[in-house]
Amino acid sequence: MTTQAHHLNRTTRITLVLLLAAVLAGALAVTTATASSGSYNWPIKPFDREHPVRGNFGDPRTLFNTPPTTDGALSGGGSFQFHFGVDISAPDGTPVYPVASGTVVSISTKQERVNVSAGDGRTFEYWHIAPAVRVGARVTAAETVLGRVVRGAKHVHLTELHGHTPVNPAQVGHLTPYSDHVAPRIRSISIRKSASTVELPNFVRGSVDLVVDASDTTNRAVPGIWAGLPVGAARLAWRVDDMRGHAVVANQVTVDITTTIPSNSDFWNVYERGTYQNMSVFGTHYSYMQPGRYLYRLAPRGFDTRQLKDGVYDLVVTAMDIRGNSARETLRFTVHNGAGWSGS
Repeated sequence: MTTQAHHLNRTTRITLVLLLAAVLAGALAVTTATASSGSYNWPIKPFDREHPVRGNFGDPRTLFNTPPTTDGALSGGGSFQFHFGVDISAPDGTPVYPVASGTVVSISTKQERVNVSAGDGRTFEYWHIAPAVRVGARVTAAETVLGRVVRGAKHVHLTELHGHTPVNPAQVGHLTPYSDHVAPRIRSISIRKSASTVELPNFVRGSVDLVVDASDTTNRAVPGIWAGLPVGAARLAWRVDDMRGHAVVANQVTVDITTTIPSNSDFWNVYERGTYQNMSVFGTHYSYMQPGRYLYRLAPRGFDTRQLKDGVYDLVVTAMDIRGNSARETLRFTVHNGAGWSGS
């Protein structure tokens, strides 16, 4: 009797251990699935392979209504906005598939766009395609053809919305696989009184603008006429050091589009005048195969040099991409706010 009871107890214990292990394994599986539920593959075949991106999230999108002149770029009106997705290179006619299953909530033949709600607060927009689905249709990731890339577009624009907020598809845990091993490039740093007036760094006084000309290269080589054209950086920071290497103005992040973008009303607070996109339009002129220029404002409200003692300093600027690769450059400048010169 005792032996039989011992055997039953031992069996019961083993069963409980196995059940507990199964429960834990199931919980782990649920947790893992939940953690990775936000990630998704590419909207074109092969879905699990990285494709060239020719336009980054947050890049400037400029449409000037002025002639293609320096004055036009510095002060011209037009339409200026942040790029609210990523542009994925693809030949015309390429089938485009949903990155997440869901319901078609909007289409526009005129805008060449299809919007799909994933039902979890996320909506994905696919632009520059000829719609092949109807509003209300249920679509399946990597199976349903939403449409095909229209003639002349040579890319599909992908937007990811959380509610009404666009988020960066290239950030970790979203579009995958996605890699980037090349750091951005800082072409120049300048101190300005206005968009058209660059100060000599040997003699700086009063309130000034801090501007950096920076860009990045694409994650993979882009084919065709967009080959070699730049994209924007994801994050810019700066500080001011004295000649002992001590920070007298602490590190400040003034541009950060790693997750989302500012309102378009802030466009000229993020970018400095003189910025224009790749193959930008000036009036009726299309800048065919011409690269853009990306000038970032580090101190949108101005930097008052009077907070510093007269002397020599280093302006240290860091540009970073979405995967943390960074570049750093320094501009040495002299502050002279005291008497002894009648400069403005």
